[in-house]
Amino acid sequence: MRVLQMAWRGVALTVVAALAGLVQAQSYPVKPVRVIVPFGAGGPADVYARFLAQQLQQPLGQNVIIENRPGAGSIIGTDVVAKSPADGYTLLLMSNTHTVNESLIPKKPFTLMKDFAPVAPINYSDLILVVHPSLPVRSVGELVKLAKAKDKGLNYASSGNGTPYHMAGEYFKSLIKADIVHVPHKGSGEARTSVLSGQVEMMFDAVTTMTTHARAGKVRALATTGQKRSKVTPELPTVAEAGVKGYEATIWLGVMAPAQTPRPILDRLNGEIGKITTRADTAANWQKQGAEAMVMSVAEFEKYLNQDIAKWAHVVKVSGAKPD
Repeated sequence: MRVLQMAWRGVALTVVAALAGLVQAQSYPVKPVRVIVPFGAGGPADVYARFLAQQLQQPLGQNVIIENRPGAGSIIGTDVVAKSPADGYTLLLMSNTHTVNESLIPKKPFTLMKDFAPVAPINYSDLILVVHPSLPVRSVGELVKLAKAKDKGLNYASSGNGTPYHMAGEYFKSLIKADIVHVPHKGSGEARTSVLSGQVEMMFDAVTTMTTHARAGKVRALATTGQKRSKVTPELPTVAEAGVKGYEATIWLGVMAPAQTPRPILDRLNGEIGKITTRADTAANWQKQGAEAMVMSVAEFEKYLNQDIAKWAHVVKVSGAKPD
C-alpha cells in the first residue's frame, strides 16, 4: 500500500509540475526577454540575433533585449545562460561553435545537451574562403600548392576556438595535409579586420559578411564551402569542386534555453521563431545574403543537435584540432 501511495504521489507531483508549466506558458512572457549572444558584435550571430529580437517583440508583446557576452570561444556568455533561471526569460543564441566545443573543449562549466533545452534553429549559410590580395594565389589549387611549399606555413584567422571559422580551417588543413597556422581572435569582426589589413593571410568567413569585401577587391575570394555553389557567388566553385574532395563546412544558428524550461514555453518560442523564418520577405532577404532558413520542431532540433555533435567530434578527431 505504501509503495502504491508513493507511486501516486509521484504521478501527482508530475501532473502538478506540468500544469504549473502550462499556466506559466499561457501567461508568458510578462516581462522583457533577454537573448545572450556569446559572440562579438557585427558577426552573423549578432546580426541575426538582432533581427530575430526585433521580429519577436510584437508576437510576444514584450521587448526582446540582445546582450553580447563574447569570450573563450562562446563559453563565457553560454555559461551565463546555463546558470540563469529556467523560465524562458534568458535565451542563448547559439551556433555550431557549441556543438564543436562538446568535443574540442570537453572541460567546460556546462554540457550542452544536459544544461540546455533546444528551442529552434534559425538559418545556415556557407562560408567563403578568402585570401589577402598580396598572396600570390588565384585558386584553391594554387593555395594548396603554396601552403605545402612554405616552410613556416600560412596563417588563417578565426573568431576563436571551436567556431565554424576555426573548424573550417582545421578540416581544410587535414584534407590537404599542409601546415596552416591558426590565429584565433576575440570575434569575427577582429578576424576579418586582420585579413583585410593583411596581418593574416587567409580566412574562412561567412558568405553573408565577407562577400561585400571580396567584391570591393579588399580580399580575393577563391571558393565557398557548401555542397553546391552559393546563390550569392555562383561564379565561385565550392572547395570540393576546386579539388579538395569531401570538403564541406557551414555556419548555422539556433536558440536554446536553460534546461528544465517548461516545454510549453519552448513550443511557444519555437512556433514564433518558425513563423518569422518562413515568411516570404525573410526568406527573400536572407537568400540575397546567402542564408537559408532552418525550420524544425523542438524534437527535430534536439535530434539535429545530437547529430551535429557527433559529426564534429569525428572532425576534431581526424583533424587533430586542439584549442589554442
